[in-house]
Amino acid sequence: MVNSTIQKTIEALRTELRIHNYNYYVLAQPTISDYDFDQKLKHLYELENTYPEFYDKNSPTQKVGGDITKKFEAVAHTWPMLSLSNTYNEQELKDFDDRVKKAVGENIEYICELKFDGLSISIRYENGKLIQAITRGDGIRGDDVTNNVRTIRSIPHQLKKNNYPEVFEVRGEIFMHRAAFLRLNKNRSELGETTFANPRNFAAGTIKLQDSSEVAKRPLDCYFYFLYTNNRDKLFKTHSESLNALREWGFPVSEHFSICGSMEKVLEFISYWEQNRNSLSFDIDGIVIKVNNYIQQEDLGFTAKSPRWAISYKFKAEEVQTVLSKVSYQVGRTGAVTPVANLKPVLLAGTTVKRATLHNANEIKRLDLHEYDTVFIEKGGEIIPKIISVDLSKRKQGSMPIQYPTHCPECNSRLEREEGEAIYYCPNDQHCPPQIIGGIQHFASKKAMDISGLGNETVEALYKAGIIQHISDLYTLDSHYEQLVGMERFGDKSIKNMLLGIEQSKEKPFHRVLFGLGIRHIGATIAEKLTEHFENIDSLISATKEEITAVHEIGDRIAESLINYFNDPEHLEQIALLKLAGLKFQTERIENQSTGIKLLGRTFLISGVFENISRNELTQIIEINGGKMLSSISGNLDYLIAGENMGPAKLVKAQKLNINIISQEELFEMIK
Repeated sequence: MVNSTIQKTIEALRTELRIHNYNYYVLAQPTISDYDFDQKLKHLYELENTYPEFYDKNSPTQKVGGDITKKFEAVAHTWPMLSLSNTYNEQELKDFDDRVKKAVGENIEYICELKFDGLSISIRYENGKLIQAITRGDGIRGDDVTNNVRTIRSIPHQLKKNNYPEVFEVRGEIFMHRAAFLRLNKNRSELGETTFANPRNFAAGTIKLQDSSEVAKRPLDCYFYFLYTNNRDKLFKTHSESLNALREWGFPVSEHFSICGSMEKVLEFISYWEQNRNSLSFDIDGIVIKVNNYIQQEDLGFTAKSPRWAISYKFKAEEVQTVLSKVSYQVGRTGAVTPVANLKPVLLAGTTVKRATLHNANEIKRLDLHEYDTVFIEKGGEIIPKIISVDLSKRKQGSMPIQYPTHCPECNSRLEREEGEAIYYCPNDQHCPPQIIGGIQHFASKKAMDISGLGNETVEALYKAGIIQHISDLYTLDSHYEQLVGMERFGDKSIKNMLLGIEQSKEKPFHRVLFGLGIRHIGATIAEKLTEHFENIDSLISATKEEITAVHEIGDRIAESLINYFNDPEHLEQIALLKLAGLKFQTERIENQSTGIKLLGRTFLISGVFENISRNELTQIIEINGGKMLSSISGNLDYLIAGENMGPAKLVKAQKLNINIISQEELFEMIK
């Protein structure tokens, strides 16, 4: 019975870590901190060592990083791209030192380098020319991102003549400077696009883009820190010698590394940079310590996952103490009311922090937050700091607990909270100013109607001028031309571009329009599923709860949200006005021509969102060519067609069953 419980714990940890790996390495959108991930991985490693009967070669403890994205060609690494063992405390560094000395003797020299918080890259050069750039991937294979890497100005395409090997690989880290990150994130916010949590995510997301011309617009940088070539130890005796050579050959190498003759010197280097890391223009999350001598590195060798001659000391998230001034509340476009802690200004991670996130009412309750509490705040991998605890010893006598509001701070409507949810909502979506502005911004955003010339600031200005109050007002903007010309920052050209973008939005398919309406719980993928099943808006409006939940993967919460939305006469009035404006509220079917046989006998499932084609159109293409659609992942499935935002749980299940995961481009190749 005990072993059965242990096995379930191990399997649950493996599944969770695979999902986090997918989020981090493939989507470049981590959902937990590095520290929390490492602690979970460490716990799994300890359980597997204690209970070897549950060993699994595919466990996350046996893997280096993430899975291979299907967007780029997967390429095998000439030299495996292993990860490093991590530690967060000095004692484990001393234990590492003891192991090294026990294996190769007391005469040890370490080299300490900054651990850049970016995306690892391996670049191959032949005769001084950049040939190929590959991401870490799973350590054995990575994604070929050569075209994107060529756009990074600090990476040389052709080396000047020098005594470099005929063929070699350099390993480095692609990153984004903080100032560039803040500037670009601000631009994305103004355009209604999703912002990134930190520079690392922005850099990783950029390298995953399909269009290298878009990559070129983003100021990425790179530092190199390792050389691989045949007979390397005959060219250089130490790692530090190879770093100096890389610099001479024309590669950007950080000047901030140090050769240390003892572990005490290593700890001094760590201490210095833990205190001074904010003086850098980019993020680091620790220090890498390597045995400097190449012969000693070879003697120490590798484990299945990492080298025995190197270790990574990771900084814990910075934490400071300050005083809570008050809690304010922000209303989002969906009506979600989010509490924000307003703080006595304090310096944290190189910036002055005045506010911190509190997430929701449950978090306030968990912290038992009172007025004017002294709180601990931390800033880990995220840009926005958070309150992690309260110093109860400094709580003022008689201070009152923070009470969550019962009414909307913007329009005074009574707040609502759905059963099982942590978030309170303002239901007054048609008359609450932040919801009106946010709703129109969402409608115009790239993933919805993609209206060029209508960024967030423009929407806000039009609302404040009294020109727009509803989404439908966008389609009568041309009648306000004279008023627009008189507004600040509205030139003739920008107005015409905006009006053209609005006119072009009428060609967007039904699923984009439905998503653009901003109905709670209706994301882009759900909108596609609904419009595949209900071919027009009238069918969806008149559908019962049972009819809606009959759609694959649509549950009660989504059905209830739709029914509540369509029961509001103001929403129906808006839909009627949008219909009159010429928007598409009906799914356009591809004419079913004679059935082909190229996909005959093969089964398919579509998951995620596709930029230039709807899931419904993909389904019809598959069926026209003889393929059969399945509704879920099982052993009967031959191909999973993966788009953006595919659920990580689906990915894990498909991999477990060895199902072929393909892109829409690979599908089109099959039917050529």
